[in-house]
Amino acid sequence: MPQDLSSFIIKKPLWQQVKHSILVKNQTELWLCSLPTEPKQLAGNKWLKLKYHLARVFYENKQGIVTFGGPFSNHIAAVAAACSQLNLTSLTYLRADRVDYDNPTIKLCLQHGMQFKLLNRADYRLRNNMAFCQNIVDAHPNLLLVPEGGSSVDGVKGVAELNLTATPNGDADLISLATASGGTLAGTIKANKSNILGIAVVKDPTLPNRVAQLLPTQYNALSWSINTEFTEGGYAKFSPELLSFCQNMAASSINVEPIYTGKALFGLFKLIEQGQLAQYKRISFFHTGGLQGLDGLMYRSLISPADHKLLAGN
Repeated sequence: MPQDLSSFIIKKPLWQQVKHSILVKNQTELWLCSLPTEPKQLAGNKWLKLKYHLARVFYENKQGIVTFGGPFSNHIAAVAAACSQLNLTSLTYLRADRVDYDNPTIKLCLQHGMQFKLLNRADYRLRNNMAFCQNIVDAHPNLLLVPEGGSSVDGVKGVAELNLTATPNGDADLISLATASGGTLAGTIKANKSNILGIAVVKDPTLPNRVAQLLPTQYNALSWSINTEFTEGGYAKFSPELLSFCQNMAASSINVEPIYTGKALFGLFKLIEQGQLAQYKRISFFHTGGLQGLDGLMYRSLISPADHKLLAGN
């Protein structure tokens, strides 16, 4: 790992046992694992998914990173913060018709020096197309192209360094986490021998195939699965019930947002309550970060300032 990356502060995984009446009733022990970092935009899975991309930037003598993201993306916030700390260039092909300079995520990225090029929704759907990506590589020869969400072989390699099986009270029977672009799920499958349950937070029928493509051939679907029952209608959509769940978690000092971690944790609780996970007595759940997204939810009036303060733990 290049010496340049030593400027980041990556703390030891933080384990927190979740207490709830549903868990007591179903005799289930649940442990939440988070990964604090400085800058905080890299918390959770973001540092793990970017560290080997950043190492490749230095190894290949690139000047920075070019990537894809939506206007409220945790990924682009992480890329911007990481590149700024390393004095690297960051450029995002943004899914937007214009740059909204009042958007708190965009503001943060601009403060870190990120540049933007706009893609309409039709063109943005090509972000995983090989020919389309090659055109971007050709247009930016001094930048390393990082897929949306950092989900690549390098991203999987970083996530695979996190042991989510060994909770403070013994090995977990099941590991669960939110999944959207698939890289974190693939890395978790690769690193841990427990059964793995990804809970989809987006409506994307291609997700299982993309996870499989990121894994060596010896990993098959017998040890992992993706539940698609709790997408709440799609990415960034959530019900009052889900928001209330996140509020209740925050009251117990478990800070989650209703887009990624909170949505997946809500789904996990539903499955436990329904008795669908009765065979698992100790479950490990990965908090993948993303609390910066709360700023965008408040900006769009999807949550109140009081909700923001509670969910962010301020």
